[in-house]
Amino acid sequence: MEFVSHGRYDYSPIDERPDFSWPDGKRLAFYVALNVEDFAFGTRLGHTPTELGPPPDPRNHAWRDYGLRVGIWRLFDLADRLDLPLCHLMNSLVAERYPQIVARIIKRGDELIGHGRSNSERQADYPEEQERLLIREATEGLTKALGRRPLGWMGPWISESATTPDLLKEEGYEYILDWPADDQPFWMKTRAGSLLSVPYPIEINDSPAMLSRRHTADDFGQMIVDQFDTLLEFSATKPLVCGVSLHTFVAGQPFRFAHLRRALEYIRSHPKSDQVWFTRAGDIARHAAGLPDGIVPGLRQR
Repeated sequence: MEFVSHGRYDYSPIDERPDFSWPDGKRLAFYVALNVEDFAFGTRLGHTPTELGPPPDPRNHAWRDYGLRVGIWRLFDLADRLDLPLCHLMNSLVAERYPQIVARIIKRGDELIGHGRSNSERQADYPEEQERLLIREATEGLTKALGRRPLGWMGPWISESATTPDLLKEEGYEYILDWPADDQPFWMKTRAGSLLSVPYPIEINDSPAMLSRRHTADDFGQMIVDQFDTLLEFSATKPLVCGVSLHTFVAGQPFRFAHLRRALEYIRSHPKSDQVWFTRAGDIARHAAGLPDGIVPGLRQR
């Protein structure tokens, strides 16, 4: 049998890498990624806390809609109170359809990350030129809403075709969140040059944790705390990234929100919080890209 490799990056054991620090000598970069997603009515592709119903499935559609009507506003208020920056993995249709959400993001100074047009489609389902059009349309929509273009991308459903990293690089993107292979950024190869991969929390992620693997809200809050404590310990020897991924219609539910709030309050008031850089994915990417060659794993193509 022929072994198939993606060829996007080389193997790099973390204990062989050179040391560096985040800004101001911080050792752990902590960020919260908020997935802000829209779903077409009557389609079968979408998150669900139970089983999908026959189309148009108003029960599950309305549950997702709760996130944009209610959940996101609780999460905004919590982030304000804890002085936590956010990066928003946003469908461009959200930016076009819900200007109040964009206005709050602009007021907070948060970052928008490209996340397709909607979560009712996946990039892997399209041929190359249609996928390029998807990326381009999403980029234009977010740019128009925010006044500046996004530089980071995570595909809807973390879905990629064989050429997605190439297309993203060619369309002006600088970093990607689709490849959760590390606790540090690393360089990926594309046909147009290097693309930086920023660690994304595939497990410390409310949707797969609580909807797919059936962890409780209490479990998820403890998972956040344990992830943070352990990575903070490990960061004494290597600078690391600790991310938390949330969805407005999952973490925004009151009984889950209560446990999320306790976990984030614990992190924000931690006695070693002076070793933590509370930041956004784009800031992590910029800092990593500014380091000398040979620090970040992988070969930077110039």
